[in-house]
Amino acid sequence: MPSSTPARETATYTHGHHESVLRSHSWRTVENSAAYLIPELRSGLAVLDVGCGPGTISADLAGRVAPGRVTAVDAAEGVLAQARAAAAEQGVDNVEFAVADVHALDFPDDSFDVVHAHQVLQHVGDPVRALSEMRRVCRPGGVVAVRDSDYGAFTWFPASPALDRWQDLYRRVARANGGEPDAGRRLLSWARRAGFTDVTASAGVWCFASPDERTWWSGLWADRTTESVYAELAVDGGHASREELTEIARAWRSWGSDEDAWFMVPHGEILCRA
Repeated sequence: MPSSTPARETATYTHGHHESVLRSHSWRTVENSAAYLIPELRSGLAVLDVGCGPGTISADLAGRVAPGRVTAVDAAEGVLAQARAAAAEQGVDNVEFAVADVHALDFPDDSFDVVHAHQVLQHVGDPVRALSEMRRVCRPGGVVAVRDSDYGAFTWFPASPALDRWQDLYRRVARANGGEPDAGRRLLSWARRAGFTDVTASAGVWCFASPDERTWWSGLWADRTTESVYAELAVDGGHASREELTEIARAWRSWGSDEDAWFMVPHGEILCRA
């Protein structure tokens, strides 16, 4: 049965759903964001995709497990309209979308063969409880698959003092909101605390180095730094001024125009056998 314990969702989602955020989220697929899960996917599985955002990974999962079904959930109802539209445009009819809180999932025990969450635990108030809920709704022998980036380990070239400030600023804002931006390195420990005993931990990266990739990555972060909910939280929380954010955004665009520029985003990954 669904958990009757009140949810303890205390974190504020740092990014929000500005276009610059969804520009990044809509790029994500199983291949570039959940490759570690591919060996576990097969036809006929029931999948829960937690924190689905605009649903591009959800739709991809649906294609890989058809005629199985994907249930994709997110705490933000507004973004689900985009997810439904994207799935319909692709002709994906074995995925359904709903609002849900990962701290108290409204599903019976043992409902899914695979429970997946990408870039979710870094934003929640209680990641151990979230993993416990994901474990509860996963069938015996199934897997809970989680992947989160680790902001403290982001690496780039050439050096940029302004991007150093951005990295420090983002981590301070995220923690002030109740999240943990360095979640990737903590996933294994959180899984063990949630009661998992069979956990395979790994790591994966995104790397942005081609001219198009650099332009895309630097542009979305420049826009996010001045126009998104993150920008509002940074200013309202006293972490940065509008002038400082503008300077950081300018540095992002300058970095992106450098033909030698290279950026790596490392991720922690865990496959937990229920």
